[in-house]
Amino acid sequence: MNKQKDTKDNKLTVNPEFIIEVQGQSFVKYEGLLDVAHQIGLIELSVDLIQIPTQDNNWTAICYATGITDDGAVFADYGDASVNSVSRNLTPHIIRMASTRAKARVLRDMTNIGITALEEVDMEVVAGKKDVVTQPDSSRVEVLKLQGDLVAQGRIQELGKITGGRRVEVIPENELPDILKKLKKII
Repeated sequence: MNKQKDTKDNKLTVNPEFIIEVQGQSFVKYEGLLDVAHQIGLIELSVDLIQIPTQDNNWTAICYATGITDDGAVFADYGDASVNSVSRNLTPHIIRMASTRAKARVLRDMTNIGITALEEVDMEVVAGKKDVVTQPDSSRVEVLKLQGDLVAQGRIQELGKITGGRRVEVIPENELPDILKKLKKII
């Protein structure tokens, strides 16, 4: 493998295209972390789901990621995501966000990149467009829960018929009660 090592003459850096500035704060994109990790010899990056989001845990997913380099170094960390820590359009993807956040933390440790990964934060909070703690509307959360139940049962086509093939986050608020009724009938 032709990899670049961190030496005095050859300092690893993140390609500037992977750095984002928001409100005067710098963030590194996940793909930038992954790029540098491959340069130093990343050979394995895995993730395990530790906690499934449920109403009892405030819809919080927790993942544990492990990264291994070709010289045998092992890096591990956790990542979490909940309806309170992601942008509204990402609430249906809480598990994937927790996974990405866990992997980003591992890659930051592995690459010694100290700035926070863009995927680790709710950018609406950083940009001042959303309070740090918000309560998701209960109808949308309930629809998300029922959606998860249908997906787990392999009933995706039924879900698509009821939602018109739309993702829950784009369904207008005034349509949610009707969709909720329909979902409750088939569950």
